[in-house]
Amino acid sequence: MAAKPRFKSVAENRKARFNYEIGEVVEAGIVLTGSEVKSLRLGKATIAESYADTRDGEIWLINANIPEYLQAHRYNHTPKRPRKLLLHQRQINKFAGAVEREGMTLVPLKLYFNAQGRAKVEIALGKGKKMHDKRETMKKRSWDRERGRLMRDKG
Repeated sequence: MAAKPRFKSVAENRKARFNYEIGEVVEAGIVLTGSEVKSLRLGKATIAESYADTRDGEIWLINANIPEYLQAHRYNHTPKRPRKLLLHQRQINKFAGAVEREGMTLVPLKLYFNAQGRAKVEIALGKGKKMHDKRETMKKRSWDRERGRLMRDKG
């Protein structure tokens, strides 16, 4: 009998690991309204084109799309509004320094509910890959797939 997963994944940024060299990964809380939480519980969110940015000593999730919850009527939210991420001040300073000095990007990898039912975002420091790095990644992935096929056919 398989173990239950500890969290319920809502959205995943699958292109992030292809477009960026991922460095340090951190789990952050996210400030949401009630209708946003209900929409997330339905599994409707997109973080593929989103990123995190520092403003006034805080980190904000920009361009994440959480569609409106239809039953909320006039209490609904704006789908692409900036959302504040909850991190320790030391983590914020570390990320802000890496973004300013080293030209790195804060990339959201996954949006999910943890075991306690709280919405969390997994963000990572990423450095953009060049085109030749992306081709190298595709070659490696293709070879791994082919090697798996060969091993499966052989034995």
